[in-house]
Amino acid sequence: MKSIDNRKAFHDYHISDKFEAGIALQGCEVKSLRAGEGNLRDAFARVINGEVYLYNMHISPYKQGTHNNPEDPTRPRKLLLKSKEKNKLIGKVEERGRTWLPFRAYLLRNILKVQLVLAKPKKQLDKGVTIKKKQLD
Repeated sequence: MKSIDNRKAFHDYHISDKFEAGIALQGCEVKSLRAGEGNLRDAFARVINGEVYLYNMHISPYKQGTHNNPEDPTRPRKLLLKSKEKNKLIGKVEERGRTWLPFRAYLLRNILKVQLVLAKPKKQLDKGVTIKKKQLD
């Protein structure tokens, strides 16, 4: 499996911290991700009742799958974290104007991992500065 990347994250957000988490999947979602049928474009993480969930990560239904394929390809998926990591994550996200975005999904020793980044949205002026800097390099 090649990694699934969120390329627009660096363009639209200031990235500060990176974090790694496991993800709970159902049915044939792992097979679908191994085939490269996933998308992180509009995904984000949110804390609900002390648990961290990933929203809007699109995983296409597995073509050779059976009735075990989940019906909703963008359903919320629970992120698997240790309690210390979860508390650290919740503390950082409570800062004003910050959110956790999935930056990359990849296989690590046959376990699917998601790399989360702490992000703050860029203003339109900041995006122009980033583009100019990239062109000069």
